[in-house]
Amino acid sequence: MEIEDYVLTATEKEATKMEKGLEKKWLDYLWWVIVFFVLSLAGRVIFLTVIKGAYYQDIAKGNSIRPIVIKAPRGRIFDRTGLALVSNIPSLDAVVVPVDLPKDQTKLKELAQTLASILSLNQAQVQTILETSKNGSLDTVLLKENISQDESLNLLEKSNVLTGISIEKTAIRGYSDAQIFSHLMGYEGKIQQKELDNDKSYRLTDYIGKQGIEKSYESSLRGVNGADQIEVDSMGNAQREVGIINPKPGSDLVLNIDAGLQKKIYDSIGAVLEKTGAKTAAAVVIDPKTGGVLAMVNVPSYDNNLFAQKISADDYAKFIADPSKPLFNRAIAGEYPPGSTIKPAIAAAALSEGTITPTTIIDGLGGTLRVGGFSFGDWKAHGPSDVRTAIAQSNDIFFYTVGGGYGNIQGLGMDRMKKYDNLFGFGEKTGIDIGGESAGFIPSEQWKQDTLGEKWFIGNSYHAAIGQGYVTATPLQLANYVAAIANGGTLYKPHLVAQIKKSDGGVQTIKPEIIRSNFIDPAVLKVVQEGMRKTITDGTAQVLKTMPIEIAGKTGTAQFGTAGQTHGWFICYAPFDDPKIAMAVLVEGGGEGNSSALPVTQEALKWYFGGRQ
Repeated sequence: MEIEDYVLTATEKEATKMEKGLEKKWLDYLWWVIVFFVLSLAGRVIFLTVIKGAYYQDIAKGNSIRPIVIKAPRGRIFDRTGLALVSNIPSLDAVVVPVDLPKDQTKLKELAQTLASILSLNQAQVQTILETSKNGSLDTVLLKENISQDESLNLLEKSNVLTGISIEKTAIRGYSDAQIFSHLMGYEGKIQQKELDNDKSYRLTDYIGKQGIEKSYESSLRGVNGADQIEVDSMGNAQREVGIINPKPGSDLVLNIDAGLQKKIYDSIGAVLEKTGAKTAAAVVIDPKTGGVLAMVNVPSYDNNLFAQKISADDYAKFIADPSKPLFNRAIAGEYPPGSTIKPAIAAAALSEGTITPTTIIDGLGGTLRVGGFSFGDWKAHGPSDVRTAIAQSNDIFFYTVGGGYGNIQGLGMDRMKKYDNLFGFGEKTGIDIGGESAGFIPSEQWKQDTLGEKWFIGNSYHAAIGQGYVTATPLQLANYVAAIANGGTLYKPHLVAQIKKSDGGVQTIKPEIIRSNFIDPAVLKVVQEGMRKTITDGTAQVLKTMPIEIAGKTGTAQFGTAGQTHGWFICYAPFDDPKIAMAVLVEGGGEGNSSALPVTQEALKWYFGGRQ
């Protein structure tokens, strides 16, 4: 028998059963593989989202697009001729990025120690800043402003260990001729928490206007910050730039201020103070046709660059302790008895009320007016005077009489004098476009009764009629008042800024704003103007008679204190027929106005109308 006779062969049915068994086993294996894969994937998802979710969420946050603020250039400020009065000086600040600070307390302490060494700061203070900054925020916190080049290089060199610390580009203000312009310009400085609370659009590392024009025009000057879109890793390190949003520069301001005139007055006041021994003075010059402020001078003054660069405690203490108060803006906030400079207003009141006429003659009484047991003296004996001569000669007896009454002249009385003083702007703020202005004070008869518990006496009216007693005014009010006389009876709101030039090319012109007009009959004002012109030709300011232009003015000498000291005043406008300038000068404790304030005025007018040489 041959071997192949013993080979078994399967039937077709049996073969089919065998093939189906193998296929089922393969499908079973595939099923279990799929189940295993799904279970593994689900387990991994659960692990990543539940167990490690918080960890990877932190990483995801870290690896993100972060906006790096590009600070907008602050608007510049120019005088009326285009002279720049301030510039932006590039500066660097060391800042904290809270979200990147190390979480470990030991590392945070080491960071504080390193920063204190590099930036010459107190370690405890740095530690406090870092501790209070651990809030996970992207808003930077100031560590030290205006750092030096060496400090910035050291920070960059050690940036790999200074986690959460960055250098922010910014700019500080540089003020030209700071002593001359500081009171009107003010200054810019780092924002404080209370300022930030008032406006959430600022950041803790921003600068903001603090005083003067810098503060009152903050919304125009500040601009809109841009941002550099940077992709950073979980450690806060920049990986690549994604995009950029350009900043919008702040608007430029063009002032009404004439820088040359401002400097001339400042220098002239300095010379007079040296000569007289007085310490303080102020002057304001206004365009009588618009109310634009051409000059506003304070002496002594201060360097506002010190404040822009963060003034030291010692320097600030010296300013506060200085009895001459260099930080005080006496031009708009100083309240002084105006003395005889108020006489043109009293003359306008007496003429308007019919108390006198332009031809009324009042006797000089030998220099002394007596009522009962009281005597009211003149600064010198005057003969009989009409109102023009009384203004020119500054005749006290004349104004005692029209103010309080004497003989057959009934007198205005305080309430009617107050009415006209108020119309000329005394006793109320002018509304100038910087803060800190004072209103001065014009009393009433009822005020004295209510406040002091005393009745109003005729002597009080006499004193008020010559700008003494309870009457006070600011240099700004006096300049604005003489401007109203000059222009024929329109009282403007004084303004320092003439134009706002926006970064998109648009220009906003500040239009003159009238407080009131036509409040005095033009015929009455003409008499007052002629009296002020006569002050120059035949009165107490004849030193100005030789000037190449015709000037109208009024001297003033105002007593203060109990030692017989006097302030020197002079108010004027020019040219007489077409006024372009109205001016008030005060020299505190400077003696008579014609020997202190008048020389300042003479120098300023000679420069202004004499070719500006």
